[in-house]
Amino acid sequence: MSGRPSRKRKRSASPGERHSVPKTAAEDIASFKRPALLSSIESSASASSQPRKRFTSDDAISGQSEQAVRVYADGIFDMFHSGHAKALMQAKNVFPNVYLLVGVNNDEMTHRLKGKTVMTEDERYDAVSHCRYVDEVVRDAPWELTPEFLDRHQIDFVAHDDLPYNSAGHNDIYKMVKEAGMFVATKRTEGISTSDVIARIVRNYDEYIRRNLQRGYSRKELNVSFVKERQVRVRQKYHEIRDKIEDKSHQLLQWWEDKSRELITDFLHLFSGQGIQERQVRVQRRVREVRARSHSALQRWEERSREFVGDFLKMFSPPGVPYLEDGEDCASGNDDEYEEDGEEEGEGEEECHVEEGRGEEVYDDAVSAVHSTS
Repeated sequence: MSGRPSRKRKRSASPGERHSVPKTAAEDIASFKRPALLSSIESSASASSQPRKRFTSDDAISGQSEQAVRVYADGIFDMFHSGHAKALMQAKNVFPNVYLLVGVNNDEMTHRLKGKTVMTEDERYDAVSHCRYVDEVVRDAPWELTPEFLDRHQIDFVAHDDLPYNSAGHNDIYKMVKEAGMFVATKRTEGISTSDVIARIVRNYDEYIRRNLQRGYSRKELNVSFVKERQVRVRQKYHEIRDKIEDKSHQLLQWWEDKSRELITDFLHLFSGQGIQERQVRVQRRVREVRARSHSALQRWEERSREFVGDFLKMFSPPGVPYLEDGEDCASGNDDEYEEDGEEEGEGEEECHVEEGRGEEVYDDAVSAVHSTS
């Protein structure tokens, strides 16, 4: 291949693609570092003083205009949650190039027409302004939209879920913008809403009181009575004791199951063919060990007995009288000494008998002495 650069022309982006990303990457990242603009019902911080032609649906979808389509979404946004964020994300992406204005109702209007909120209006303004999809927050937003409000803020479309919103004696407060062709529908996120979050707290009322008491809140700060506080603390102690008992019971049950399994396994193994053979081998080995120990003990006892009797006889034998070991006699001596002549042999036998008789006498005397001393 040659080193010349390619002359292939780049495909020009379509109008919709050209306006799908209205900001550069650096500008888009920088916008996340600051909250959205704040404006009021009287004036918009971003509205131009020059007359502006309103977008039609076709123009907004095509994305041919360099101006951003101004889309408006409103609500109370109490306890701002992921359902709110997803609704605003849909409003931001209904067209290729959107500038999203979000109207937030104030406390006085909300409490009068819908009910008390958990967060104050300033807290709700601040929460919405930090949502990444919001370009501008309209404070003190009207409950019902009017043509004057739409013109003042140069709103092209209104985004909301398409369910009829009954309030303030009207079947649908968005009926006017729907008839004017200025309504774009978003979808609600199932399973999450401010009412659902509050219902969870009410359903687990005692649990949240107990949690906040543990974190250091006083009963006055939580607006609970002395009796209620005592009830919550006693119930907390009961749950702690119950959890400990359940934990110990679980450990004991687990230990019992393990031991039972071992016992059953050993029992089955004991009465199996292999188990019986192993048991016979162990019994035979044990018998051999006992026999060996018994034999060695008997030998040691015989040796010690022989030594004791010998020492006893030596102790009571007169001096000069030879002591004959057990099993020995005069005839077991050296026969050569007595084979020289018959006289010497006869004399030797006579001396042996004499010595034997004296040994018996010595033994009798020793036994008598033992009895006399005892």
